[in-house]
Amino acid sequence: MSTPRTKPRTSARTTRHTAAFGLITAAALLLTACGSGDPVTAPAGAAGKEGARGALPTEDVVSGVRRNEAAAKLLPADVRQRGTLALAASVGSPPSSAYLPDGRTVVGLDVDFSDAVAKALGLELKREPAGFEAILPALGSGKYDVGTGNFGVTEERRRTIDFVTYVNDGQGFAARKDSALSAVTDLTRLCGLKVATGAGTTFERTLEQNRGRCAQAGKQPYEVNVFSEPGAVWMSLQQGRSDVVMSTINGIRYAVAQQPDAKFLNEYRRLDVGFAFKKGSPLAPAFRAAVNGLKADGTYDRILRKWGVTASAISESRISPPELPAPKG
Repeated sequence: MSTPRTKPRTSARTTRHTAAFGLITAAALLLTACGSGDPVTAPAGAAGKEGARGALPTEDVVSGVRRNEAAAKLLPADVRQRGTLALAASVGSPPSSAYLPDGRTVVGLDVDFSDAVAKALGLELKREPAGFEAILPALGSGKYDVGTGNFGVTEERRRTIDFVTYVNDGQGFAARKDSALSAVTDLTRLCGLKVATGAGTTFERTLEQNRGRCAQAGKQPYEVNVFSEPGAVWMSLQQGRSDVVMSTINGIRYAVAQQPDAKFLNEYRRLDVGFAFKKGSPLAPAFRAAVNGLKADGTYDRILRKWGVTASAISESRISPPELPAPKG
């Protein structure tokens, strides 16, 4: 989830080695805490075993999706005629999206949902990996029809972007097992600590917007360490260069299951997540109908079970719903 960066990064750009590590960990998740260098990923291929260890699941839960005629009729005529959609995909870390060990094949929750919707609408996706921070501006320019990247619905984004929701995720925290932190229910719990997070995300925005709380409480400020690669965020925690990680709830739970020296602290807030479109896109009603059709035929639940995120189910897909309220702390 993301918003435009509000001020320069605290950290320097990652080195080539760190970036390479980030690609490896985004593909196979993370290195084990013991430092063996052997990638470990989760959940196991069997659906429904949330937090289990094993290879990234490759179970096919999409090929059986049938065309949803009612949803397809909502597509603009020119889109139905050309039969394709240009999709910009941010490839980050499981369960949202990640590369298989071949370094080319992208899998994840975002992939399964976008493929399922495309089949329901009778369209072929032209998926192009794109930088997380570049996708939303590119939608406005018309370069892509739709974007995926675990984009959270916020009031700031709703001014320029339309969303079609398909899951509910949000913001959470993790730390090393030896950390004295047990939860971050208020951001002042972070005072004096180094917090690692992703560039251009709602996490970075939340941390930057609340920097002043520590001073108001008479405490040392927290330091925000921002990284462009998901793997580099976790490397900084493992190496002790950061004390806390702030990231997606699902992503943290997924990652912590693979690291014996890391622990999930708590959920901080929830956000709806959706397909992203330029404001006023005529594609949104068709996507909404397709997602709701997937809920009706059982595909929706199968995708969530495959990736171990059944707690992220939504009751129905909506177009740009209001941002869920943030906690007061």
